[in-house]
Amino acid sequence: MRRPFAATVLTLALTLGWAEVAAAEQPKADVGLGRIAWFDLTTADLAKSRAFYSGLFAWQFTPLAGTDLAVEIVADGLAIGTLRVAEGQISPFNGVVYVQVADITAACEKAKALGGTVVPGFPFDLPGGSGAIGLIHDPAGHPLGMYSRTPIGGTAPAK
Repeated sequence: MRRPFAATVLTLALTLGWAEVAAAEQPKADVGLGRIAWFDLTTADLAKSRAFYSGLFAWQFTPLAGTDLAVEIVADGLAIGTLRVAEGQISPFNGVVYVQVADITAACEKAKALGGTVVPGFPFDLPGGSGAIGLIHDPAGHPLGMYSRTPIGGTAPAK
């Protein structure tokens, strides 16, 4: 029980770091509903993983404000995710994918109706009106993030 809770807390902390970066920008690109909008990868060795993914996919990395435990992944000039140091041993369930949804509140309610659970503290708005995120566990316990370009109770940004 402690490990999932700790992982959730770490995810929240790093997501808030992403939120601080997002506040200085416009909302993330509109990738389309149901498509992957963002992802987090975990690693035991940040430098080694940066070299690996840079060589494999030509990804670049930019620092995240307030932490040396994560970097933003940039592909062809577009921020697409984060690479972060894992808490403890890497497992198949480390890392979170964020799927774009139209309405974060409605998506969290639908997840609950389908047997999932919403992680306490979610959903919440990202700073600067840049959208909102939710974190759920599916019925099998796997974490999944959801991202809406629209803040809770707000209006969608212009494309």
